[in-house]
Amino acid sequence: MPHVTFITLSGFRVREPELLELGMTLPGFEERGRALAELPGLGLLTLAGMLPDAWTCSYHAPAEVNEELLAAVVAESPDVVALSALTASIEEAYRLSTLLRQRGLRTVLGGLHVTACPDEARSQADAVVIGSGEPVWPRILADAAAGLLQRVYRAPRQLHGSDWPLPRYDLLGPVARYTVQTQRGCPLACDFCGASRLLESFREKPAGLLRRELEMITSLAFNPLIELADDNTFAGQRDASELLDVLRAAGVRWFSESDWRIGERPEMLSALASSGCVQLLTGLESMVFRYPGMGGKQAEMERILDAILAIQEAGVCVNACFILGAEGETRQSLDRITRFLLDAPFADVQVTLQTPFPGTGLHKRLRQQQRLLPDRSWSHYTLFDVTYQPDSLSVQELESGFREVLSHVFGAEATRRRKQIRLDIWRNNSRLHKRGSHFEP
Repeated sequence: MPHVTFITLSGFRVREPELLELGMTLPGFEERGRALAELPGLGLLTLAGMLPDAWTCSYHAPAEVNEELLAAVVAESPDVVALSALTASIEEAYRLSTLLRQRGLRTVLGGLHVTACPDEARSQADAVVIGSGEPVWPRILADAAAGLLQRVYRAPRQLHGSDWPLPRYDLLGPVARYTVQTQRGCPLACDFCGASRLLESFREKPAGLLRRELEMITSLAFNPLIELADDNTFAGQRDASELLDVLRAAGVRWFSESDWRIGERPEMLSALASSGCVQLLTGLESMVFRYPGMGGKQAEMERILDAILAIQEAGVCVNACFILGAEGETRQSLDRITRFLLDAPFADVQVTLQTPFPGTGLHKRLRQQQRLLPDRSWSHYTLFDVTYQPDSLSVQELESGFREVLSHVFGAEATRRRKQIRLDIWRNNSRLHKRGSHFEP
């Protein structure tokens, strides 16, 4: 029987030595990084769900590329190896592809980075996929079985609304959390976002198909934790009540990314908690720069804080996400956000560096201004490494300032304070309180 080997490489990396050393002493920072690294490769699991009955498959999510991985893949004698990686791990994917091809195996590369940089990727594999993999996957399999792989497979940007294959969650084995999509893309077009519109146009998954996926997951795991792998859940035009009803009926705990505006929708707030929502990642982005493309998500901080407090009063924690290093960032503004975050009411925070991922408006703008650092390869595009020349700081000043912010914001006392805020909020979450559950993401 023909066989395909799926390999996903995590996009979470920390490579700056001083930051890596610092991170070891910051439990909150380390825990969030571990959670990101553990997320399953939903794209490849979805392709696995499309395999014809005649095909077999295997799935690997290695922490690193090594001889053990190579030996395992070669032993499977696959007809094709499907590789997926984000920008920070794309160079590892290229190296793995080269090593596999040297051993006589054929490789296909896809994902956000490959779609943004297809000419670069073409030299690193037997075939590349530009755009979403699902529309071209049957043709890839047929070509691989016939030994006639094409160099490029280009998917249409406009896909049919009901075309949502069921992912093969059973390939994961025991995992800490599962990923589910309720939509693709985002109706907003934030300047820094590397995912919202790169693969395809925005579309939403029918609630009935989400119910099918949750039924599979709950058949595999007791009381599973679900991360909605959406760019901005609830940002579309559909009625959110049907989606929340499906999540409530599944009896799962879940969290997602959504902008703060749901805090101004009273009809949603109690429904969020009762549906099993325990946390939302909410992008507040920069306190010194208004990014293009954010639409109605852009507002004054006082209004945003009021909305976040409303969400948390409903029993749902908010992880407030900030980007440092945007235009206008100075040592004074870094000190200011440190003081702000130490006193802010957020249940959790995520602080990263501005990162100009390929395919984004931010990358295009900095490239045109010749501000991308030539000595920083794709492996530096980690969200924690400086890859461009800031406008008001030196590279070294931004690096040291970023480390200083993290050392305070993720210090022991600040971490304990946010943990207590989370516990207090979850006591107001009727779903968790009723079940006597404890949740710590």
